[in-house]
Amino acid sequence: MKPILFAAALALPVALASGAAGAQTPSAARTYAVQGDCAGRPAAAVRMAPGYCLGLVWQGRGDEGPRMPRGLLALDHGDWLVTDLGGWEAGRGAVWRLSFASDGGARWRRLATGLSMPHTVARGPDGRIYVSEMNRILTLDPNAADPAATVRTVIGDLPDNRLHDNRHPLSSFVFDGNGDLLVNVGAPSDRCLDAPAKPKTDARGACAEEAATAQVRRHAYLGDGRWAEDSTVFASGLRNSIALVRHRSGTVLQAENSVDLDTPDHPYDEINLLTQGGHYGWPYCVDLTTPLPGWSARQARCADRDQPIALLPPHAAPLDMIYYDGAMFPELRGRLLMTWHGFRRTAGRVTAVETDERGRPLTDVGGRYAVYPRGAMPYPAGAPSVKGRVLTPGWDRVVGRHPRGSPVVLAVAADGSIWVTDDRSRAILRIARP
Repeated sequence: MKPILFAAALALPVALASGAAGAQTPSAARTYAVQGDCAGRPAAAVRMAPGYCLGLVWQGRGDEGPRMPRGLLALDHGDWLVTDLGGWEAGRGAVWRLSFASDGGARWRRLATGLSMPHTVARGPDGRIYVSEMNRILTLDPNAADPAATVRTVIGDLPDNRLHDNRHPLSSFVFDGNGDLLVNVGAPSDRCLDAPAKPKTDARGACAEEAATAQVRRHAYLGDGRWAEDSTVFASGLRNSIALVRHRSGTVLQAENSVDLDTPDHPYDEINLLTQGGHYGWPYCVDLTTPLPGWSARQARCADRDQPIALLPPHAAPLDMIYYDGAMFPELRGRLLMTWHGFRRTAGRVTAVETDERGRPLTDVGGRYAVYPRGAMPYPAGAPSVKGRVLTPGWDRVVGRHPRGSPVVLAVAADGSIWVTDDRSRAILRIARP
C-alpha cells in the first residue's frame, strides 16, 4: 500500500472582514489556546509531527499590530518586518516592525501605511528591503528615523487586479541569480470564461486575458537598487504564482493555485518547474493533460503545454515555498517547506517536501492525500505527487483549543526555528523543538 504523503484540514471561515474600521480581534473560535512551553514560547495546542511544537509568538487584539499579517523577514537583533494586507481593499495595508520586550512581549511599530495589499518582503542583492504591493514593488529603510519617508517605487504600473473585479490582486517576486526580479502577475479571472462553458477568446482563438497577465515577468537588474520598468515574459499560463522560490542551483519553482471548480477533489494544485518561454496551461488545462471545462481538446492542446512536475492535493492553495537551511532541524535541511492556505478540506498545513540536489521535488506515483475530518483520497493514476511529510497534521479546528490553520508565509529565524503567519486568525507562530 502506498503511504499517505500529506494530510489536510477542513474548510476555513471567510477571512477577517476588511470593511470594519480599526483592527480586528479574533473571535473565540479563532483564538489559540496554549498549554506548556515550545522552546521559550507558549505552546499552541495544535497536534504536531513528533519532534516539533508550535509556539504562539503573537495573536492580535485591538488596535496593536497588523490586521492580516502576511509576509515575514528577519532583521538583526531578533526583530522582524511583517507586511499587513489590511483587507481586500486598496490603501488599507501597512508594513510593521516587530520587536520584543525583555519578557517576550511583542512591540509593534508601523513603518509605512496606506499600501495596497502588500505581501512579499525580501532583501535584495544590494542589501536593501523590497516589498510587493498589488500594483508595484517598493523599497524602504526600516532603520531610518522616518521609514515612511524612504519609501520609493522600484517597479510601478503592475496590473491593478482588484479582487471581485479580478481574481488575483497580489503581486510577489523572487530575485534571480543575476539580480533580475521575477514578478508574479496573477490571472484576471478564474477560468477566462464569460459565462459557464463560453470562453473569452480573441480573433485567433486564444484566451483574450492572457497577453499581459497570468505570467511571471522578468525585470532586468540595472544595479544600485534599480530595475528596468519594461519587462519580458519569463513564463505564462500561470493562474496564481504567489508561491515562487529560486534554488541556489538556479531552479525556479512555482506552486499553482488551480481554478475554483465546485468539486472538492478536482482540479489538483501543482508545482511547476519554470523555464524561459514555458506555458503551463491556464486557462486551458488542469492536472496533467485535462482540458478545463469550457475548452475543447482542440482548443486546449494540453499535450503541447508544459506539465507540472508534481501534483498537490486539490484546493490546497499553496501560498509560500522556501528551502530550509537552518540549524534547528537537520532532518529538514534542503527540503522545500510549503504553506497550504486554502479553505477546503485539504488545506491548513505546513509541509516539508523532499528534493534532489537541484531543489526539485521528489515524487511518488500512486500516492494518497488525507482529508479532514478523516479519510484519504488517491491522486490520479500514474500522476506524480510530492513526497514528504506534514509538520502540522492536527491543524484542523478543534473547539476550545485552536482554529483551523491558515498559514501564509514562512521564514527561518537565526536559531533555525520556522516562523509562519496566519492571516485569518491574526497570528504569528513559530515551529521549534519541544
